[in-house]
Amino acid sequence: MDEQLHSPARLLIELRMEHAELNGRIDMLTATAPVDELSLRRLKKRRLALRDQIAALQLADEPDEPA
Repeated sequence: MDEQLHSPARLLIELRMEHAELNGRIDMLTATAPVDELSLRRLKKRRLALRDQIAALQLADEPDEPA
């Protein structure tokens, strides 16, 4: 059971959920009239880092192609 809590598949799901949440927060922030540029940049930077983590996990999960 403990292995399932820390599995790469679970981590990938959690990262995707956090990425989607950040998308929503960024959309809400940009919809407001005076946009807080600093907060927006921080959220976008975190979203980009999450996307990189997701891509790395997906790449590690894919089997190597035969030569």
